[in-house]
Amino acid sequence: MNNLKNIYISFFFIGWFFFPFNDFQGIKELGEFKNEAGAYFFLTGFFIFLIDCYSKGKVSIPYKNPIFKALMLFLIWCIITIILNFNAVSESYFKHTGGIYRFIRQYVSLMISTLILVVYFWNVIRGWTIPEVLYKIRKILLYCLIFVFCYGFLETLVVVFNIYPAKYILELFDYFPFLDVNYPPGGRISSVCYESPSLGNYLITVSGWMFSYIFTEKNKYKYLPTLMVLFLTFFSGSRTALINVALQFFILILVMYSMKQHKKTLRIGFFYVTILSGILLIANGNKIIKAVEEKVESLNFKENMTKNISNKSRFGMQYASIQVFKEHPIVGVGFGQETYYKRFHYPLWATKDNFEFTLHYENKNERSFPTSYNIYTRLLAETGIIGVLIFGYFIYLCISNARSVWKNSQDEKKILSFILMLSFIGFSLNWLQTDFFRQYGYWLCMVILIKLMTHTNNLHQQIDTKQT
Repeated sequence: MNNLKNIYISFFFIGWFFFPFNDFQGIKELGEFKNEAGAYFFLTGFFIFLIDCYSKGKVSIPYKNPIFKALMLFLIWCIITIILNFNAVSESYFKHTGGIYRFIRQYVSLMISTLILVVYFWNVIRGWTIPEVLYKIRKILLYCLIFVFCYGFLETLVVVFNIYPAKYILELFDYFPFLDVNYPPGGRISSVCYESPSLGNYLITVSGWMFSYIFTEKNKYKYLPTLMVLFLTFFSGSRTALINVALQFFILILVMYSMKQHKKTLRIGFFYVTILSGILLIANGNKIIKAVEEKVESLNFKENMTKNISNKSRFGMQYASIQVFKEHPIVGVGFGQETYYKRFHYPLWATKDNFEFTLHYENKNERSFPTSYNIYTRLLAETGIIGVLIFGYFIYLCISNARSVWKNSQDEKKILSFILMLSFIGFSLNWLQTDFFRQYGYWLCMVILIKLMTHTNNLHQQIDTKQT
């Protein structure tokens, strides 16, 4: 049955190569996973894993780990919120969908994104050594980034710099699976993703892994993965990615500056960046200056909130969620139920002259439910202050344990914990702009952290045994 294990591990790697691909028409029965190419391979790998478990009669679950326990507590609390609000949930109805059916769909999605993928990822990597975890996963993510960068670079030539002959090369990508070539409006790129925010979400996922090449490689190409991430982040125009990746990069610079062997590298890097910036300004100064100005203006949330339709919708939804929370502060209205309540709290400044509300969010014939744009305000409304405290504690455990391992480890283990620390910070900030749990990178990082913690505990036990 080792053949089955090799097969589900292969699907793990294929899934991570394809996980940013969501610009295609998928199977609508899969709901929010229908356009997630990586999910197809992860779920297939999970079912093969179940067959392997059935044949062996055993399965490994890290149920003793405190992080896993916190996740389970959150999942249980989501069910409790429905039980406590059952009468209201059973009577809720909007967009041809009842409250109970809505909860089932949302909870199944939550279980797939968390428990199912966590158990699958754990059983893939639990037998690997620490160096294998770092190098195997990082290698497949690098291969994916190279593909995403090549597509994104050609797209930048067309969309940003109007070099239209690049379109002929770009259109060849139409023959690649899970990919439909399109040209997003507004001078922003999305590469293999459906839209720029999706590309930003991908970049937040891989940035820590790509930054780590600076610490582990000794050849002159070790900076290329970082440069590719920064290039795609800049031209994606995703505000969330600009803020998160910039913060992660700033932490990287601080860590490098604290290490004597990298101080010289920083000085040399600063010199070359200055030279390259000068060349670009001379070659196409107006385009570069305009692009920088647009990125800076995009970060002005206060001004954009009144001018940008998307921002009006985003902040309007978050405002409505908070109003629901004020009415149901302790246990919320039930997991997956906030839309049934917040639709009565949309502020006038968000709905006025906003086609997104009339066409999508308030349209009863449009079956898709409106997004919350923020996981924390969503959980406040749906699970109350108790649910948010549990979820916040779960995130705290991830970040604090990653930091603890980083401070007390060496070599590949230290590099891995540094990647996890950057990633957890990026994901937790990214959830301020997204309301979904299918952050595959977060659950992978959680599993790797459990692996590192287990490795540390085993070392301590071996030391204690030798001393006795």
